[in-house]
Amino acid sequence: MSTAENSTSTLSPGEAFAQAFAKDGRNAAVHFDFTITDAFKPTQDRPRLTVRNLFKKRIVQDDVTRFWRETRPTKDDAKAVNEAGLRQEAAFKFGMGEGRVHPINGWVQIPEELLDDPEALAVFIDYRLLVRLATAENQALTLGPNGLLNHPGVTRLAYNGSYVSGIMAACNEIEQNGATAHAMIVNPYDYYNHMVGKGLLEDLARNGTLITRTRMLAAGSALVGDFAVAARLLDASKSVIKVAEPPPGTFAKPGIAVCAEIYEGLAVHLPTHFFHAVPAISVGA
Repeated sequence: MSTAENSTSTLSPGEAFAQAFAKDGRNAAVHFDFTITDAFKPTQDRPRLTVRNLFKKRIVQDDVTRFWRETRPTKDDAKAVNEAGLRQEAAFKFGMGEGRVHPINGWVQIPEELLDDPEALAVFIDYRLLVRLATAENQALTLGPNGLLNHPGVTRLAYNGSYVSGIMAACNEIEQNGATAHAMIVNPYDYYNHMVGKGLLEDLARNGTLITRTRMLAAGSALVGDFAVAARLLDASKSVIKVAEPPPGTFAKPGIAVCAEIYEGLAVHLPTHFFHAVPAISVGA
């Protein structure tokens, strides 16, 4: 495969790929020495946080990273610690964890009319492929096999009553652990039906709480945590955009497919500082 290695110029990812495609056609591939979702620009005039924006980054060179972590104690261990009832974190268990970097990819098919139009192809890649990639990244970091929702240390917090009472309960639990409700991930339905226009967004902003809205969390639920302290985004700081054969089921019909791929993982130092608020009726479902 003909490859344009380590594209670090002032070109956008789409422009770099369009140049490679004009030269190499179906063998085009461009490697970047940064994670291209950092260059995601389509929402800069209407700011919207993605899940990656909630984490501090740790640049990694290896697929596997070891890191410190604290986890919840057993009831007996908690009873053995002085003032554990006052300061829950006093009884947390210290240990080590392991995080892995995994590929995350998004796909598009190039319309035939763009094959001989590098400028339009660049815009298409920047505005459509990077959107697909950002969505895939949200999915991987939230509900993917290695996402926060599937981390065994994240506490599921059932709530009765209103959605707002559920997320407020999660914020309280975080502070009872000695941390801060730095951010939350919510479904757009809840954002627009339970949060907008009711003063809640202003209250959360004054508290310094960031909000990411994504379809990757079920309506009626919220993932609330001290993202800034409790976890790190493991970022391999490399990416590729290439013409490739998509997995079966990616598209309904054949065509020239382009894949954008990044490599990320999570180091969850304090799973104790994340709460998944869900309506009580769904807990036994």
